[in-house]
Amino acid sequence: MAFGGFPAPPSTDRLDETETYDGTSWTEVNDLNTGRASLGASGSGPQTATLAFGGATGPSTNVDDTESWDGTNWTEVADLNNARFNLAGFGVQTAAIAVGGTAPTQGTESWDGSSWTAGNNLNTVRANASAAGIQTAGLAFGGNPSTASTEEFNGTSWTESNALPSARGSGAGSGTQTAALAFGGNLPGALAITHGYDGTNWSTRPSLATARGYLGGCGTSIASLAIGGSINPAPANIKNATEEFTGETTSLNLKTITDS
Repeated sequence: MAFGGFPAPPSTDRLDETETYDGTSWTEVNDLNTGRASLGASGSGPQTATLAFGGATGPSTNVDDTESWDGTNWTEVADLNNARFNLAGFGVQTAAIAVGGTAPTQGTESWDGSSWTAGNNLNTVRANASAAGIQTAGLAFGGNPSTASTEEFNGTSWTESNALPSARGSGAGSGTQTAALAFGGNLPGALAITHGYDGTNWSTRPSLATARGYLGGCGTSIASLAIGGSINPAPANIKNATEEFTGETTSLNLKTITDS
């Protein structure tokens, strides 16, 4: 799924559109209740069960809104304790983690299916981090101020692990704590680089065909999607490219985004 985000200039709105991907093409479905960009989301759930949280409804206007997707509609549920945007998220619809974000912050919140609870902070303050995993075995890596820091989450606390080969923020992540993918980002300047994590170390994977930051990502370490994004500075030069990662190669598909 893809939802929210920035429209192409000159518009300064924040999008409420939602689209689902069937392996070939994108289809517009029901909108978010609150249009916003730079939001967090649960990343391990199926297409019929997703959580969207935080984000910005305008320049530096951060929100605490949380919405739950049931495969057809978005429903407003309990708010984050701390409003923020440029945050990372991982987990599933009923057990998710929200972490980091602007100012930047170290803050972590845990979702139990009905409410958010504040938890232990990241060791490294950051916004625009990438994330992967589930609530009890998560991963946060990269972020701004530009960092290569990687941290593992055990459901309670964060532990520093081996760093990314290079610092970056505003990239995307997918997979699990022991088999993750990091792709795209900004150094500043749009990046196409991709790295895989085996639970201990990062190593090089095939690069994106279209260099970009501020993109969405989902899937596993051997079957992922890279969605949308922008060439820095965001939100200028918005991209609607979708790329599929198969573990060895990438393929590029383009779709024109239209309002429902």
